Amino acid sequence: MAGIEPALPAPAQTVAPHAANTPAGPASGALSEGSPGTPPDPGSDASSAIDAGVAQVAAVQDRLAGWISDLSTLHDLTERLAHTRTLEDALRELLRAGAALVGARRGLVVLAPADGLGPETTVGLGLGHAEIGHIETVPRRALSYARILDGLPERGACGEDAPAPGAGRAPDPRTSAAVAACTEISEPDIPGEKDLDPRLREVAARLGYAASYAVPLTADPIGRTGAAVWLYDEPAEPTERQRHLVGLYRAHAAEHLARLLELHRSRQDTETLREELLPHRLPRIPGVRLAVRHSTGPRGGGDWYDALPLPDGALGLAVGSVTGSGPSAVAAMGRLRASLRAYAVMEGEDPVAVLSDLELLLRLTEPARSATALFAYTEPPPGAPGGPPAPPVADGLTGPPPYPEDMEDMEDDLAGRSWGSARLTRKLVLAGAGHCPPLVLGETRTEFVETSLSAPLGMLACWEAPSVEIEPAGGETVLLYSDGLLERTGESMDRAFTRLHAAAAGVPGAIRHDPEAVVDHIVRTMLPQGLDDPSSEEDVVLLAVYFEE
Repeated sequence: MAGIEPALPAPAQTVAPHAANTPAGPASGALSEGSPGTPPDPGSDASSAIDAGVAQVAAVQDRLAGWISDLSTLHDLTERLAHTRTLEDALRELLRAGAALVGARRGLVVLAPADGLGPETTVGLGLGHAEIGHIETVPRRALSYARILDGLPERGACGEDAPAPGAGRAPDPRTSAAVAACTEISEPDIPGEKDLDPRLREVAARLGYAASYAVPLTADPIGRTGAAVWLYDEPAEPTERQRHLVGLYRAHAAEHLARLLELHRSRQDTETLREELLPHRLPRIPGVRLAVRHSTGPRGGGDWYDALPLPDGALGLAVGSVTGSGPSAVAAMGRLRASLRAYAVMEGEDPVAVLSDLELLLRLTEPARSATALFAYTEPPPGAPGGPPAPPVADGLTGPPPYPEDMEDMEDDLAGRSWGSARLTRKLVLAGAGHCPPLVLGETRTEFVETSLSAPLGMLACWEAPSVEIEPAGGETVLLYSDGLLERTGESMDRAFTRLHAAAAGVPGAIRHDPEAVVDHIVRTMLPQGLDDPSSEEDVVLLAVYFEE
């Protein structure tokens, strides 16, 4: 195969040709046996020619076996690299494969795209953060991979005729790129090389390596994406065959890294846009504590949440999901969330009206899209901090407690509640449009809220559904979530709901008063692989609302 070894030479003649016009018989004038002109034995010549031919065939077979071995090795390594889906995984695989090809045990790769758009990172093989930190204390001019990143190729690295950048004329970007692309820096004997920086020799001695081999990583359209360096425990350098193989491998690896880099940037842009469209922080409302966990799928999705303070100490809570994925779904999610906030400020005490207006807007402006949503409204009881004033009592007096003469008549109505205090239970009014029902978690109950069945927004000509009113007791938590939390389990929806119920019921009593600990426990139980699972396409939202006692 081209590129592995130079072409084989043409086979040499393996059998001696017969002499032309050779006389036969006694008349041929043959010399007497034993005379100086006696011709050699024909049988001996044929045997020597056959031996030479066999040896040459064996050499060809050995070379072909070497080619096949190299091809097989490259195929296995590139296949492993192609299966990586993240930049970090690809960089680690690049280091591991390169170390196997050049015969090294340790190394590091620096990702530093030439266009300056990032990301920049350093990944080590057999090197911890502290050891990489030691290497980075060496002056950049003394580090082989740093000289590659800085565009300072070694003289003669691309041949004696390679032009040196800036040699008496303005550098040609194409020439500079070509020179940098073929720069390989080998330092075969770091302790014995007197011209090396003393700090480099000191760090090499401390970390226990005696030689290094650095190569650039370049691929269109970015150009230089980084550099890799492998470290030898003893003075050594790769052979020509090893250089050739690692050159073929890194050409493929650099292209794969460039593709992953573009994908990573696209995902980061989508994630940044999504994060900017979601709340930067959760509001602080007297009597209520909030916690949230959310994760975006690799392609970016339309799941969202919101918690907004409303007049008179009220609180609006929302969770929803827009159909589709990618930047268009993220943008649609942002428009929907902004619209819901406006409707919530104007008529938040009526969740049905909020969702009805939202459905009308969606149907008129984005008729090809649908969405699920759940909106809940709660306000503090009268007399609670931040809430409306307590109602008047007998004789025009207000506030706790009533006069003793009134207590006897009010005893049954009070039912253990403190007059005008924050210990009165909050009411939570909610309405849903095709969304998952909330889950109430308390010391004595773990149950789903029985919401009425309703279609998603944008699915019917006119959406309407009744609201539901619940009264979470002090110390209870209401969980709002997206269907992605259920779908990421990989189970049927019925089994996923059962699993969520079991996860909530299994929250230890010691942490039930901490919403942050509650959501962490549920995420760990539902998704053992974690929120940031690159193999899942689903967004996840989990919002916990804890009502203080």
